[in-house]
Amino acid sequence: MFFAQYYLDCLSQASYMIGDETTGQAVVVDPRRDVGEYLADARHHDLEIVGVINTHFHADFLAGHLELARATGAWIGYGRRAEADYPVRHLSDGDHLSLGEVELEVLETPGHTPESISVLVREHAGDAVPYGVLTGDALFIGDVGRPDLLASIGWSSEDLGRMLHASIARLMDLPDEVRVFPAHGAGSACGKNLSTERWSTIGAQRATNYACQPMTDAQFLAVVTADQPAAPAYFLHDAVLNRREHPVLDASVAPVPLEIEEVLERRRAGAVVLDAREPAEFAAGHLVGSLNVPADGRFAETAGSVVGPTDEIVVIAPQDREEEIVVRLARIGFDRVTGYLREPESGFVARPDEVRPSSRLTATELEHALAAATAPTVLDVRNPGETAVGGTIPGALLIPLATLPGRVTEVPVDRPVVVYCAGGYRSSVAASLLRRTGHADVSDLLGGYAAWAVLAAQPA
Repeated sequence: MFFAQYYLDCLSQASYMIGDETTGQAVVVDPRRDVGEYLADARHHDLEIVGVINTHFHADFLAGHLELARATGAWIGYGRRAEADYPVRHLSDGDHLSLGEVELEVLETPGHTPESISVLVREHAGDAVPYGVLTGDALFIGDVGRPDLLASIGWSSEDLGRMLHASIARLMDLPDEVRVFPAHGAGSACGKNLSTERWSTIGAQRATNYACQPMTDAQFLAVVTADQPAAPAYFLHDAVLNRREHPVLDASVAPVPLEIEEVLERRRAGAVVLDAREPAEFAAGHLVGSLNVPADGRFAETAGSVVGPTDEIVVIAPQDREEEIVVRLARIGFDRVTGYLREPESGFVARPDEVRPSSRLTATELEHALAAATAPTVLDVRNPGETAVGGTIPGALLIPLATLPGRVTEVPVDRPVVVYCAGGYRSSVAASLLRRTGHADVSDLLGGYAAWAVLAAQPA
């Protein structure tokens, strides 16, 4: 058997290829849109990709089923409840898919979405104990899929929660030795307590996963939905787009370089200038109205929180990373990238009237500002689980970054604003968004809440 896991740190997303080296047949599960790695591995191992399975309609990324089907002629499989605009092979509970000696068995495991399935993998068709189970977003390492995302239009979280509880119970009936291979890991907004481990076993999850313990449906729903991170706005867009026929990604097409005047022209026409440099570089000087989403972090998911899926985008990238940035945007279905600014430094020098620095405060400076007669508004853009466990700066306004675009009017415009997160990544994003939407005096907190906690712990 050939078995490979492909993991994207930026999206905490795992996909898989399973093949039978005797017959040369292979299936890819939950692929991303840039499919070159799967194709290269298939060629290297003399495998033919005959099928593509999505465990459900994903919300956090645009899957690569159409790209793989076009490149290989493979069929596209989903659970029996799935309805799509393109031809689908519906997979029902108990279906067996033979690749030769290697065999896949479909388990219906609804709850995260109604059409969700898991895939049992057997190295030999007669094996009593499967090699592993690909659980999609039903069972994670340390967590389970959330049943409250808008991806499941027309289904209540209560109905889905009951379905998910039953699905988890069914997975827990598998032998302890069965390996668990989920579709996501730590950092994904598809859950709240995901581990950094890439795989586990049924036995380990039965023993340690809080959501796999005996409890009633009501208890399960309460514990699973509590303190979930805010879902980025693009999730609904991707969940719908994954059901539809849409243009495939051609990762070989290079992004278009633009001069500074072309960038300014596109901005005047309504394009979003997305600056992917580090916060310190952005603070030193950036184009007026640009959004800062640093590349070295959860770039795609964060960009999808503050940029609309139909917005035209112009990229300012770290040196030689333009193609990477465009592909990472394409992974969440953001294909309207006009191009990127060629040589940002020289462009900024040519148009200093369009360049602004931004303010960043230390924890000590914020402490002094809060003691002044006119204190700034302090905005905490962390998720509910973070603020519930770690505390907040007293008096802070709590708006998670993913919901901030729809709640900017809740942030006062008549006084300075200081934004903070855990360490400084999200606060730079949020501060740039507030400046773009009309807040004139915005700073972000260097070091985030961690720096404030250190200061607060010092003796008076």
